[in-house]
Amino acid sequence: MTTPTHVANPDTVEMRGVSRRFGDIPAVRGTDLTIPAGQTVALLGPNGAGKSTMIDILLGLTRPDAGTVRVFGHVPSEAIRRGWVGAMLQSGTPLHDLSVREYLTMLAGLYPHPLSVERAMDIAGVAALADRRTQRLSGGESQRVRCAAAVICDPRLLVLDEPTVAMDVESRRAFWDAMRAFAAQGRTVLFATHYLEEADAFADRVVLMARGRVVADGPATQIKARVGGRTLRFTLPPGRDADVASLPGVTAVTRHGDALTATCADSDAAVATWAADFLGQKSSKPFFLAVGLTGATGNLGSDAEAARAKLLSDQGPRHQTNQRTVYQHECHTQIRPSPPL
Repeated sequence: MTTPTHVANPDTVEMRGVSRRFGDIPAVRGTDLTIPAGQTVALLGPNGAGKSTMIDILLGLTRPDAGTVRVFGHVPSEAIRRGWVGAMLQSGTPLHDLSVREYLTMLAGLYPHPLSVERAMDIAGVAALADRRTQRLSGGESQRVRCAAAVICDPRLLVLDEPTVAMDVESRRAFWDAMRAFAAQGRTVLFATHYLEEADAFADRVVLMARGRVVADGPATQIKARVGGRTLRFTLPPGRDADVASLPGVTAVTRHGDALTATCADSDAAVATWAADFLGQKSSKPFFLAVGLTGATGNLGSDAEAARAKLLSDQGPRHQTNQRTVYQHECHTQIRPSPPL
């Protein structure tokens, strides 16, 4: 009896059971990842999560200790030889003593079917830098030239490892506009980032990594709901900790002086219950309730909306500010985005 073998799909990028250790440190642990052609995927996670090692394995720069990797049905080295893969890694700078045009022309000669140098410069937004020597580029300009170098081969798969490092806000926006246009031509794009907002804005799908494993995989909205979490912060006198800890959805409570912070699995339920059970009790000292949200929608759900309506009717006026809604009187409720992941 023969054991059936996995047949690589010529239209996908596949990593199956991939592991890699560096000494005693496991960087990637038995990870599976499949990316259909034409999809844009973000590898999201903090530093040390295994994102760069996954990319190095995908590009054939690091050999896995276990598992298989196929890029459109071929091992990485063959896919790269065919000019199917372009990459922009964290490290590296363009060769010195060449103009940007000369540098890209040299790279184009290495591939069987490259883009024109002018097209690559247009995609990366560096046409104005064509005649500048590479050693005279700023950090952000160098990053954009490296992006042009990544697309010069006219790749089916474009791999970007934290590509916006050293870019200012305007350069970052222009970069992602260019990448959206490039991906819209049916290219497959994989990029690593530790910015949730970048993943949310650009990726069709987010793969969340932690300690070398994929811990979540899905649309950005689903990942935000899972990893963003919410916190409630109270300014309350001692003796009220148990009241907060008993709220539905609260998983942990910590106190620092008069400040009480509750970590929540379901902040909607906690807010609604607090509004119903505790806000009617007058306090000789005003207190604050702050709800930290991932994103800027401020949508707490139907039950919490009812609680907010009660606050408006019972507790006095509301003032709108740039990122928060403040309820004034005995309770002040602030709704504001949580910090990025």
